[in-house]
This record gives sequence, structure tokens and C-alpha cells, in this order.
Amino acid sequence: MNSEELLERMRNGETAKGGSEAHMIMHRLAQEALQTASELNCGYHEPEEVRAIFSKLIGKTVDDSFTVFPPFYSECGKNIFVGKNVFINFGCHFQDQGGIYIGDNVLIGSHVVLATINHGLEPEERSDNRPSPIHIEKGAWIGSNVTVLPGVTIGEYAAVGAGAVVTKDVPPRTVVGGVPARIIKRI
Repeated sequence: MNSEELLERMRNGETAKGGSEAHMIMHRLAQEALQTASELNCGYHEPEEVRAIFSKLIGKTVDDSFTVFPPFYSECGKNIFVGKNVFINFGCHFQDQGGIYIGDNVLIGSHVVLATINHGLEPEERSDNRPSPIHIEKGAWIGSNVTVLPGVTIGEYAAVGAGAVVTKDVPPRTVVGGVPARIIKRI
């Protein structure tokens, strides 16, 4: 199995058993991501250079309208997909092995965690990685210090209040907040 095959399997929700070939490839990808994130996070870079380093991290060219304020953290990088006119604020952590899809015109606040991996509850399954993608649809806004759990879709133009923990899908044009996040109002 090569890296791209693993990434596709992860996007499709296939479990990577602890100690397996897939698990070892995940660790290699993590080391590559840590190295590139270190390059991004150390010192000042002009916006064009930030986009170039972020493109290297995710393995795809981001649009000139893309902005990320370092530091930014990822332990894979290659399963992040970013639309146009996306803004990611300081200190975000994308655990993207399961796939993170960010639509156009999305705003992501500081210190947001997008987690696409879970582990088995049984002790003998704790080292297994169970991926499930996160989708953030067009025009969504995620406030600071939000955590989005595996498998969640945040609908078009939805807003997630600061500090929320999003455990289930957020309908389009709604505002959610709290722990766990619940609908506060429709917009």
C-alpha cells in the first residue's frame, strides 16, 4: 500500500489497525507533516510564502485568496481540501487523516480543532484509528476554540459559537453553540 491508497482508504472510513502497515504509513505521513508545519510555524513569512508552505503541507495548491495565520498544526496534512476565500486564524489543529473538506468563503476562528479520528473503546482496540471525514460547507463560520468531532458536516452559512463542541451535523443557516453544540437559532 502507498500513501495515496491509505489516504483514500481513510477518507472512506476504513479503520487503520494499530501496528498495521496502514498505521506505519500514518506515522510516516505525520513526520512529514510535522516537518512542514515546523517550517510554516517558525519565523515570519509573507502571505505568498505561507500559501506555498501550506500547499506543500496539503499536497495541493491553495488559491491566492486563501489565508492562514500560523501557527497551524496537522499530523497528516494530505487529507485537507480547501476552497477559495478561506480564512484560518491562529493556532488551529486539523487532525485530517479521515479527510477535511472546507468549502468556499469559510471562516475558521483561532484554536479550532477538527478531529477526524477516533479510537476503539475496548482496551485492545485503543490503538486502532477509526476515521470519518469532516465537511465544512460554503460560507460557514466557526468561532474560536471550537472542537468538531469525526463525521460532522457543518452546513452552508451555519455559524458555530466560540467554545462549542460539535458532535453532530449542523444544518445550513443555523447558529449552534454549547457543549455539546445545539441549535440556538436559524438565520
